[in-house]
Amino acid sequence: MQSATPYLTAALYKFVDLPDFADLQAPLQACCEANEVKGTLLLAHEGINGTIAGPEAGIRAVLAFLHADPRLATLQHKESWSPKPPFTRMKVKLKKEIVTLRVPELDPNKTVGQYVKPADWNALLADPDVVVIDTRNDYEVAIGTFKGAVNPNIKTFVQLPAWLDAQENLQGEAAKKTKVAMFCTGGIRCEKSTALMKMRGFDEVYHLEGGILKYLEEIPPEQSTWEGDCFVFDERVSVGHGLGVGHHELCRSCRWPLSEQDKQSPHYVLGVSCDHCHDQRTPEQKEKLAERQRQVELAEARGEIHVGAKMPSHDAP
Repeated sequence: MQSATPYLTAALYKFVDLPDFADLQAPLQACCEANEVKGTLLLAHEGINGTIAGPEAGIRAVLAFLHADPRLATLQHKESWSPKPPFTRMKVKLKKEIVTLRVPELDPNKTVGQYVKPADWNALLADPDVVVIDTRNDYEVAIGTFKGAVNPNIKTFVQLPAWLDAQENLQGEAAKKTKVAMFCTGGIRCEKSTALMKMRGFDEVYHLEGGILKYLEEIPPEQSTWEGDCFVFDERVSVGHGLGVGHHELCRSCRWPLSEQDKQSPHYVLGVSCDHCHDQRTPEQKEKLAERQRQVELAEARGEIHVGAKMPSHDAP
């Protein structure tokens, strides 16, 4: 049954050998545009990754187009609904990796950690012998994570290998017997991070199947060990249990997700600055940002979407 909110969002990824990925770009872009679907899809030799949104019929049509390729016939996706368009444009991009880690010898198609379904995740987290690692970036972890998870405080996913190198409890032959559980937003980063741990010789490596989004979709709040909201890479900014729209908006200057409390700071100026960036912008930069915000508000008053209102680029999963 279609939701009362009209925009269907589909988050998807699949590691699969696509040597002709560049040839898929134009027809996939055309299919999305013909069906009024917007968002970002990444294509690489190693597979496909991205999030798209639009009318339900349009999303279904794009998914059918992808599934028609035998290599993508088993492509899975996660759905959620939004009352407003989560994206303002459609981009199909060609990349070296569908999620960047820069470990060329890594192949998630060959070796990954053991999948743990959301229903079994709480029991794994309750095991005192398991090291639980949040593989997401600092701005994502800041607004929500699983109780007891280790925060690497990384700014981009490519910093994770170096962080792992610095953890004394994960070094040496004896450490390779350590049980390690990893999680991320939709599961794709954990495909590579758990593959990395397996490549380094760790025996018991687990990751949350479907990521945080699947957990929030399936696990009711009263049974949940999740605390806060989950950052998403679209105009919703964050989601909560049941994948309802969360309680954050982006600072349009530095792209940090802001809560209502964050916006009470004297350093917060809509479209210009927040606590995280107010001292990192020159007066000239702040003046330009203020003018951009003024143009955004004028466009909104005309019922239009200004380019300055689009989602700033983050290191997407």
